[in-house]
Amino acid sequence: MSFDNVCKLLSEKYPDRFASWVLGTPQPVVEVLKTELSIEPIRADYVTLLQLQGQILHLEFQTRWDSNPPIPLRMLDYWVRLYRRYRLPIAQVVVLLLPPAEETVIETTFVMGETRHSYRVIRLWEG
Repeated sequence: MSFDNVCKLLSEKYPDRFASWVLGTPQPVVEVLKTELSIEPIRADYVTLLQLQGQILHLEFQTRWDSNPPIPLRMLDYWVRLYRRYRLPIAQVVVLLLPPAEETVIETTFVMGETRHSYRVIRLWEG
């Protein structure tokens, strides 16, 4: 049995101890989740290879900023899938076709914990 398989087995058997050890604080209540991470198919609006630059250009055209899942999370999801497939740098742009409600905050970065992912936003009505 390989070392990683032994670690997987022990971490599933003693999840509270592993979480406490890694995080450095007691974790008395933990729940072991499924380790299989299924990927639902999604389609990007526009993806092209810029051969001279050696990078991928990904565009998403939006009429509404509100979406489920939220656009920042979707852009991270697209980036991970594109990078996994092509292993090239990726330039991402959301093209907003219509202005959102006045109080709407248009985010250009997904931030959750230590994860940070940025993309550009073009507001078409601004010229």
